[in-house]
Amino acid sequence: MSWIPATDADRQEMLEVIGVDSIDDLFTSIPPSLRMKGWNMPPGMSEMNVRRHLSELAARNQAGAVSFLGGGYYDHYIPAAVDALSSRSEFYTAYTPYQPECSQGTLQSIYEYQSVMCRLTGLDYANASLYDGGTAVFEAAMMAMRITRRRRIVVHKSVNPRYREMLATHSAHVDAEIVNGKDPKDAACVIVQNPGFLGTVRDFGYLSERCRAAGALLVVVFYPISLGLLKTPGEMGADISVAEGQSLGLPLGFGGPYLGVMTVRKEHVRKMPGRIAGMTYDREGRRGFVLTLQAREQHIRREKAMSNICSNQALCALRALIYLSLLGPSGLREVAAACHAKAEHLKQQLAFAETLNNGPTFNEFAVRLKKDARQVVRILLQRGIHAGLPLADVGAGEANDLLIAVTEKRTRAELDALAQALEEVSCS
Repeated sequence: MSWIPATDADRQEMLEVIGVDSIDDLFTSIPPSLRMKGWNMPPGMSEMNVRRHLSELAARNQAGAVSFLGGGYYDHYIPAAVDALSSRSEFYTAYTPYQPECSQGTLQSIYEYQSVMCRLTGLDYANASLYDGGTAVFEAAMMAMRITRRRRIVVHKSVNPRYREMLATHSAHVDAEIVNGKDPKDAACVIVQNPGFLGTVRDFGYLSERCRAAGALLVVVFYPISLGLLKTPGEMGADISVAEGQSLGLPLGFGGPYLGVMTVRKEHVRKMPGRIAGMTYDREGRRGFVLTLQAREQHIRREKAMSNICSNQALCALRALIYLSLLGPSGLREVAAACHAKAEHLKQQLAFAETLNNGPTFNEFAVRLKKDARQVVRILLQRGIHAGLPLADVGAGEANDLLIAVTEKRTRAELDALAQALEEVSCS
């Protein structure tokens, strides 16, 4: 169809309706220093010259800093097979598997992912993934409200402050009361995190009993890699478990795309949002895979849906499946053990700083430096070391508090270099 441009009169009428005098007024929220001054497009080049030019630009890049940044997203090693397999066109270009006869490969990969997540968490059912860890927390809270018909959501102090913010944002127009604490009385659920945001490991088994007695659900936010060593959410009595799946074969990508993990007990599966793939057999006994426990209305009829989760997250789920399949149970234990051992080594090297954790930690811990943590991080970045997350940036600590994460990628030399640099900068 042809494009019919708006006339000056049309533009003026639209501006009057939205209450501004000119098109420039629409951009007043953008500081002048950040506005585009012009396109500055160079003359066209041949493909050969474009490749040469881009190679010259790429050669200017500097090697990234050695990262001790955590707080929910971690610099884990990703085996080459994860990229090689997930980049195959039949996976990379697959879309929503509404038609099972055309989507058996995608549906099977979702089914296998769900199976792996159930074994990982010790719960009965998993969905085909949510957007990320924060939205998974929100979806778990809404699911608990549907099950219990209560509106009070209790959030434990261990929960990531970013998840708290996302829960509040997504619940802004929902009839829900969000409170801090761990008292399950009259609550739809109590949300806890293990390891906690500051890295402290806890056993919330006692809380599951209190929740059941009060008619509330226990939602456990977990760190997937930690389950190589720690109790699973199922072993702690969780009704729903959720996680950010970035640590399972997904690169640190400036905020995504990431992977929201959710598993639940069998009795709650019909209230779970997102897709669920099931395995069945046809009349001739041939195995097949389908979406189950949902009608298409879940995705296209908003008033009947339990969630707005619709777009297909299966590629991120596939990467998690490949990663866990490559590691297997023993490999996951080895990665978890390496993370923990290296974090303990670093902790011993930081005797000059006060450790803020009241209890054991997994691969992450918080320290109080003798100088402003933001200033220390800025100085160390110039030396090629990202020292961690200043807790004041997320409202989880004082100005001198720093959250440090260690993964299996960090070498002994890198750990010792961080300890030496922190002592030199923060104690001078």
